[in-house]
Amino acid sequence: MKRAGKLDRRLRIERATTTRDALGGQSSSWTTLATVWAEYQPVKDGERFRAGEIGRDQLARFRIRWSAIVATVTPRDRLVFEGSVYEIVGVKELGRHMYLEITGALKDL
Repeated sequence: MKRAGKLDRRLRIERATTTRDALGGQSSSWTTLATVWAEYQPVKDGERFRAGEIGRDQLARFRIRWSAIVATVTPRDRLVFEGSVYEIVGVKELGRHMYLEITGALKDL
């Protein structure tokens, strides 16, 4: 089992929500799904090149502990890390209900 010492960064996972007002209009916003401890790993240039992701500015991998809530994360959600927003480009489970590895691309705002 991986030691918790590597999970030394705070990561906020956000989900898009749509609400209706009294007049029937809709508004969209992001709400926090979970704030978790994560391990941060920038994706190396050689690895990005082999994966065909040359056009992406900055890719990173975040490893977090598995929970029933974070197991629902999809590319429709987003990550907020150190004040920057990352769109989710991949999610995979590591071990059986042990960790999730989320790959994110730094989003241009």
